[in-house]
Amino acid sequence: MGYVEEMRQAIGSRPIIRPGVRAIIRNEEGSVLLQLRGDFHIWGLPAGGMEIGETVVEAMRREVFEETGLTVLRARPFGIYSNPAYTITYPNGDQAQPYATGFLVDEWTGTLTVDGDETLELRWFPLDSLPPPEQILPAHRRVFGDLQRFLNSGEFTVD
Repeated sequence: MGYVEEMRQAIGSRPIIRPGVRAIIRNEEGSVLLQLRGDFHIWGLPAGGMEIGETVVEAMRREVFEETGLTVLRARPFGIYSNPAYTITYPNGDQAQPYATGFLVDEWTGTLTVDGDETLELRWFPLDSLPPPEQILPAHRRVFGDLQRFLNSGEFTVD
């Protein structure tokens, strides 16, 4: 049982602050990898929560591998996301306010693998041809603009 499951046994579905990670993985053409999420059945970035005993980088590498089958070789942070406006209610009723570090994955290896549970589909999207906003997890919608600013000017996002 993981950290969140243990916390949920004690507090139920009440809101918690959930430290986690988001990863933007790009291919050689600059397209970004999105996953069709098993929980909400909409697109999102490979992402997830930290577990007790791991660093934020270890969490990002683990989540990317679990959700995509890819091994991160090199990544750099481009933003921190903690805005309570992105508090989420999961289908089971659990509520969480994310506190996530966004990473740009610069180098990776492996073969895309869909687990059929957390990830229903993996697909590369050009930045100018993303799914419609209503088909992207709300907390992940703005990240693509933040990525463009980071790539153009090095500006680190704090929200």
